Amino acid sequence: MRLLGLATVLVAAAMVALALPALADQGGSGISPFLPEADSPNGRNLWTLYNLISIPALIIFVGVEVALLIIIVRFRRSARPPGFVPPQWHGNHRVEVIWTVIPTVVIAIIGVLSFLELQRDFTKPTDAETQLDITITGYQFGWTYDYSDGVQVNSVANHPTAMVVPQGHLVRIRTQGRDVIHSWWVPYLMGKTDAVPGYDNYTWIKPEKTGDYRGECAELCGAGHSTMLILVKVVTPQEYQSWVQQEKAKAAATPSPSVKPSASPSPGSGARTASPSPSPSR
Repeated sequence: MRLLGLATVLVAAAMVALALPALADQGGSGISPFLPEADSPNGRNLWTLYNLISIPALIIFVGVEVALLIIIVRFRRSARPPGFVPPQWHGNHRVEVIWTVIPTVVIAIIGVLSFLELQRDFTKPTDAETQLDITITGYQFGWTYDYSDGVQVNSVANHPTAMVVPQGHLVRIRTQGRDVIHSWWVPYLMGKTDAVPGYDNYTWIKPEKTGDYRGECAELCGAGHSTMLILVKVVTPQEYQSWVQQEKAKAAATPSPSVKPSASPSPGSGARTASPSPSPSR
């Protein structure tokens, strides 16, 4: 029986060890307990902090569950003689102090590190360090990207239009909500940032690699929530400048809708026309 229990534990540990690399590669997909290692410094900071907290927590969780299973199997009633009472002990002050102080210290450390990380990643960057400003507005059900370069991009529903950013540039992001609360999240770049009506949130990214990064709205915002997909395209600075010029040329070539003049009623149509009111005297 003891060998069977040990074999079960070893098989379970082996399965977890084999699954971890695959799960880690799926970070941000919704099936992994881990964050992905992001390609922006602030996202990587979150990844480091998350692992610092989660990996020890997972080890403690597995240790507690294994100990619990061993106790359940080893000290089950059927394996004890009739009337068996396990050793009783109460009131160990040293143990009580230890299991009170250690969790308190651990929680305090987690709180301080989390607060410092929030301040570093979600505080508005200064104008001196900002190389590009983008205002992201969430609405049911899409996104609008307004660039400080004078470009506007609209992304709607299941076919997201890319938010194009230059590689290696610090992009200051301001998020807003037009109707309800949304949350802009690209796991391989940064953490979640809420888009709240009437309130501006700030974050930033500094992508280090070119390529496409996908995300989605992370706040339940209505029936079309699942369609609010996000696409960020990181290009070289030269390609970004070319893209800006193309978007400006495209906007200039698009004719603005003209207002059709209202038809004046003919004298014989029987329509009544209002006579002008006299101008007020001063």
